[in-house]
Amino acid sequence: MKYAIYGAGSLGTVLGAYLTKNGADVELINRNKAHVDALNEKGAHIRGTVDFIQPVRAITPNAMAGRYDVIFLMTKQLYNDQVVSFLKPFLTEEGVIVTLQNGIPEPGVAAIVGKNHTMGCVVEWGASLDEPGVCTLTSEPDSLSFHMGAMEGITDRQISTVKGLLEKMCPVYMEENLLGARWSKLLINATFSGLGTVVGGNFGAVSEDKTVRQVAIRCMKECIDVGQAAGAVFAPVQGKDITKLFYYRGGLKRAFGTALLPVAMKKHREIVPSMLQDIRHGKPCEVDAINGVVCEWGRKVGIPTPINDRIVRIIKQEQAGELPCDHRNILRFHDLIR
Repeated sequence: MKYAIYGAGSLGTVLGAYLTKNGADVELINRNKAHVDALNEKGAHIRGTVDFIQPVRAITPNAMAGRYDVIFLMTKQLYNDQVVSFLKPFLTEEGVIVTLQNGIPEPGVAAIVGKNHTMGCVVEWGASLDEPGVCTLTSEPDSLSFHMGAMEGITDRQISTVKGLLEKMCPVYMEENLLGARWSKLLINATFSGLGTVVGGNFGAVSEDKTVRQVAIRCMKECIDVGQAAGAVFAPVQGKDITKLFYYRGGLKRAFGTALLPVAMKKHREIVPSMLQDIRHGKPCEVDAINGVVCEWGRKVGIPTPINDRIVRIIKQEQAGELPCDHRNILRFHDLIR
């Protein structure tokens, strides 16, 4: 069988290194030729909470040939229409695209390749691409996991194949409630990636700062209110019921959830938001596919989202060079947390 990771940047390179290290023959595909050349010449250097170098096989998209049984999709959602349409002819008759993207990407992928070729996977760890061929794993090794689900028409054989591949890196949990898993991950990304980008820091800069935490807990409540109004039942995150832990109706429960944030994020505190990485590298970030999704669904179901609206606006100003990614930006939420 033939496997590929399309969009092998930070997360994809780490995944590809682990899969190859543990016996899978997988191609890492990336448009960045310098990154591809470094991977082929020196191997994938994964450092941070681990440290190893793994020889891998990397190519650019124009070198793709034949058909794939599994394509792990790890590009930004911004380009899904073009990217998924490009990948469609490369799938075997029973081939699947497994989207590991942020937001809720499965319906859009399925609209192009069909539900019987679409699977979704939530990534419960973080990484950064430091230089060509070198990535930093920013989550502790004992906290890595995937949460996987499928669209209609996916067979047990397809599920078994994908699950077996991902288990070469870390535990995989099957999700009957894929939408709930997506909303749970969206909540984490909207809060910690969104606010981390606003203040120019990692997840720890969000969870460990008193003022930022006050905004974070309100961001989480907005996400839960909107998701539940949209019909989602939030799935547990690494065994923890985030709605019970962080949802509040009064000041006492809000204070409890706020105090719990540093503990909940302890093993992931070093994660640098992908949106912040993009802005630092002069690339467009996918805030519309993260916080923007919460705002969009809020409008659909009639739930106000002032915190997420403000996060989107600030990040777009940062991306345009109108604001620095700086801790002082948290003061722009003062009127919303009084």
